[in-house]
Amino acid sequence: MSGETDLAKLLQDMNPKLNAGEYVFCVVSSLSHAVELKPFSLFQEKEGVTVILPKKQADENTLVYSVVCAWITLNVYSALEAVGLTAAVSKALTEANISCNVVAAYYHDHIFVPVKDAERAMDVLLALTKS
Repeated sequence: MSGETDLAKLLQDMNPKLNAGEYVFCVVSSLSHAVELKPFSLFQEKEGVTVILPKKQADENTLVYSVVCAWITLNVYSALEAVGLTAAVSKALTEANISCNVVAAYYHDHIFVPVKDAERAMDVLLALTKS
């Protein structure tokens, strides 16, 4: 299935979904440790390996984190070469004074916002689908 590239269609059809749970970004020292944790996502950087996992799992493994996030999935198949979706979402959340971290995967974009802002973020994203 090829992803959508038309920004207007992406915004109209993004159908944001708030996933259950609380999530955190942590850093571990090695890729092998990261893989053992079976995170939702990982990214290897020169300083360490960032993992995104449930807060409960991070606590059980005594991992350090700074922000507890809610996870919102944009349920539209966005093409990797689509232009503007991340910018439009980030801009709308910025205007609402909501911090966000965007993870783009093959099929969907995933937005991590502070838990305290989850409902407001959903309202912002749903309004964006109607603009």
